[in-house]
Amino acid sequence: MRGHVRARFLDTRPLRSSQPFRDLWIGTSVSQLGGQISNVAVLAQVWDLTGSPVGTGAIGLATGLPMVLFGLIGGTLADTVDRRAVVRATTAGELLAAAGLCAQALADNRNVLLLLALVAMGTSCSALGAPARRTFPVRLLPGDQVAAGLALTNVSFQAAMLAGPAMAGQIIARWDFPVAYATQAVAMTVSMLAVMRLPAMRPEGADTAGGRRRPERGGWQIVLRRPTLWGLMATDLSATLLAMPVALFPLVNEIRFGGNPKTLGLFLSAVAVGGITAGLLSGTVTRWRRGGLVQLSAAGVWGLALACFGLAGPLWLALGCLAVAGAADTVSVVTRSALVQLETPDAYRGRVSSVEHVIGVAGPDLGNFRGGLLASATSASFSLVFGGLSAILAIAAVAATNAPLRAYRTPPAVAKPTAPGVADAAAAAG
Repeated sequence: MRGHVRARFLDTRPLRSSQPFRDLWIGTSVSQLGGQISNVAVLAQVWDLTGSPVGTGAIGLATGLPMVLFGLIGGTLADTVDRRAVVRATTAGELLAAAGLCAQALADNRNVLLLLALVAMGTSCSALGAPARRTFPVRLLPGDQVAAGLALTNVSFQAAMLAGPAMAGQIIARWDFPVAYATQAVAMTVSMLAVMRLPAMRPEGADTAGGRRRPERGGWQIVLRRPTLWGLMATDLSATLLAMPVALFPLVNEIRFGGNPKTLGLFLSAVAVGGITAGLLSGTVTRWRRGGLVQLSAAGVWGLALACFGLAGPLWLALGCLAVAGAADTVSVVTRSALVQLETPDAYRGRVSSVEHVIGVAGPDLGNFRGGLLASATSASFSLVFGGLSAILAIAAVAATNAPLRAYRTPPAVAKPTAPGVADAAAAAG
């Protein structure tokens, strides 16, 4: 009975069984916290400079477009060269972008285009390295721990969302924007040190001398050839492109709650409260085999919760709706990420991961831009309600037309062979 109850909670086996994964998780967790602080700072600084939901929506455009372009390029790189080398170089680029944000804040920059250009630079580096980074858990962990490893990563992300915005509100209120951006720069330094400790991870079949090969053909088409893959990604795109609320947070805060920056931080923290709660109970979800139904259901709950947020008056009710949305998002993300990695052969994982990353990150960014434009023409409430209901309808359409996704069952877990370079690192760690 005790083991059955324990199985419902967060599965921490990956942190105990793999030192390389543990290093990766620590570095990623710290960088996510710095990134959340920086995101709130960018949102607040753009609002100060423009005072317009179109301006805050433009943040999504400045991040979404580089995400699409460089994310796809990064997928090909990840299937061609040592994936660790790609992540090292791109993490260094993110560190430089964070330093640039700090410098422009110290110089009291009043040009929103310069601010957005630095945001785009950091996003470009992140997008270029993200496909390679996404392949790490499945190479560092046995097959039966991949979903648990992704759940741990998601929990650290939700913890960063919980603590980061609240910290950002306090930092900005007391020390203004330069310290917020400096915090991100320090966090990226820690992430860089963690990546340096990882073993080499060349794509399977790569020339061990040069670490470079010609990628297998058909890497992009595999997404369309497998109904489970395109169904997972279409579900996520429907949820994020149509119902992303973050660009509307400053406007909702201004209209309903007096524009207090601490309340703005609470919006993002509420999403994280739901997310981290779902993550801490993710042992049940990661053991469910009906992953397709789980993702479809969770995405539908996300849309419904955000539609309710658009109508919520009291602060407690608004935060409650956002917490439900955060919980649904965690379940959806963990399930989708595990299924995508397990369903994709290693020779194609970089490119398929790039498609997943583009949809998972550019979708919300473009969704924020869409939400800001609609709110400027109508109202924040209309944009949120219309977006949430539209997402539910789109997800229902995916479910109705994709029987393989509805019926999908995760295959029985088997241990995966150790990736080249990982065995040596594990032996050294032991």
